[in-house]
Amino acid sequence: MAADRTLERYAWLSLAAAVVAITLKTWAWYVTGSVGLLSDALETVINLVAALFTLSMLKIAAAPPDARHPYGRFKAEYLASGAEGALIVFAAVSIALTAAPRLSAPQPLDTPLLGIALSALATAVNLGMARKLTAVGKRERSIALEADGRHLMTDVWTSVGVVAAVGLVAATGWLILDPLIALVVAAHIVWTGFMLMRRSYSGLLDAAIPPSELADIERIFAEYGARHGVAFHALLTRQAGTRRFVSFHLLVPDAWPVDRAHELSEEIEARIRAQVPRTITLSHIEPISQPASYEDIELER
Repeated sequence: MAADRTLERYAWLSLAAAVVAITLKTWAWYVTGSVGLLSDALETVINLVAALFTLSMLKIAAAPPDARHPYGRFKAEYLASGAEGALIVFAAVSIALTAAPRLSAPQPLDTPLLGIALSALATAVNLGMARKLTAVGKRERSIALEADGRHLMTDVWTSVGVVAAVGLVAATGWLILDPLIALVVAAHIVWTGFMLMRRSYSGLLDAAIPPSELADIERIFAEYGARHGVAFHALLTRQAGTRRFVSFHLLVPDAWPVDRAHELSEEIEARIRAQVPRTITLSHIEPISQPASYEDIELER
C-alpha cells in the first residue's frame, strides 16, 4: 500500500538522520573529552539501532496476509515500539554508568565551544526529524514511526541538557556540572522509555480502539437504527499497528430478504471505514425478534 511505503520512506530518513547525528556528536566528544557529550553520542548510537529495527518491523507489518498469517502481521509495529522503549532505558543506564565516575573525579574540557557547535547542529537535525516522524506516525496511526519520533525527541532533550552543561562548565569552571547534567537527562529518558514500552504491551494485548473512534462508530449505529428500524450489539474492536478491527451484529426486521440486509450491512461497514480509516470490518446479520439473536453477544459464547 502507498501508506506503508510512506512509513518505510520516513524510517529510511530516520536512519540517515541518526548517521549524521552520530558523526557530529562523536566529533564533539572527541574534541572536548566531555562525558556529557560522550553520553549524548552513545544515545544516538541507540537511535541508529532503533531506526534499523523500526525499518525491519515496518517491512514485516506491510507484508500482505498469507495462509499462515490471515490477519496480517500488523502487530510487528508493537515489537518495534517496545524495543525502542527498552533501548532508551539501556541508553539511560549507559549514560549513568559513564557519568557516575566523573562525580568524584571531574575532568577539564578541551575546546568546549567547538563541541557545543557540533552538538547543536546534530540537535537541529534530530529535532526536525523527530517532529516529522511524530506527526507522520500520528497521521498514519503508526506506533512504530511515532515511537521513533519520540525516541529522537528524547535525544534532542539529552543534547540540550548536555550542551547547557558544557556551556556552564566553560563559563564557570564548575566541572561537576558535566556529569550531573548527564545523570539528570538519563533519569528523564528512562521515563520516556517506560511509557513507550507500556503502550506497546497494551497493543499486544489487543486493546480496544480509542474512545473517540468508538464514539464515531456508535453514532453511525444510532443513525441507521433510527432510519431503518434496525439494532446493533456485540460490538468488538481491537487495534494492531496502523489497523483497526471492528466486528458487530446487525439485527434486522424478520421480513427483510437476505439481499436487503446484506446491502445495508455493506453500507454500514463502508461508513465505518470512511469514518475510521484503515479499519477492517466484519458484520453478522440476525433477525431482530429471534431470542437466539441475543444469546451470542459475548466473545466467548
